Amino acid sequence: MIWHLIGAIFAGLGAAGIGLLLRKVSGKRLPRWIIPALGGLGMLGYQIQTEYSWYEHKRSLLPESARVVQAEQDAMFWRPWTYLFPMTTAFSVVDEQGMTVEEQDGEKRVEFLLYRFEKQAQDSVSHQTWLMNCATRETLPLAGESRQPQLDALRRLTAEAPLYRAVCVETD
Repeated sequence: MIWHLIGAIFAGLGAAGIGLLLRKVSGKRLPRWIIPALGGLGMLGYQIQTEYSWYEHKRSLLPESARVVQAEQDAMFWRPWTYLFPMTTAFSVVDEQGMTVEEQDGEKRVEFLLYRFEKQAQDSVSHQTWLMNCATRETLPLAGESRQPQLDALRRLTAEAPLYRAVCVETD
């Protein structure tokens, strides 16, 4: 967080320096307000670039066995540009190496960890153990150390769902 603040300050100073240089080169024909205006635009540009590159940066830090199964994009009124170009604010990942596959009654069941990354003031990561029946495409979370199935949270996925494809189809 502190590095982003320092980066924004230096981007603002650099852009203000460009404004000062342009004012000098123009023989002071450009107005004085160009210097702080370019400084503010430099800081704003740095912040926008940082926010839009968050998803790709986090994905680059994941191991090769991690597969992104969902990405959420959002628009925010205090960031009006996100209405034109929505920003990725959260994504979910399945690590293929952490899967436990077992065959029971002719049905393939896979236990896996689903990680969720969220962009906030402090980035947050949460994880939940899930169980998926590949034959019926049903999945449900497992709670606690005893891994008790939470039947009330049972959901059925479509055959084209990225989570189903990552857990059942592409692990064969």
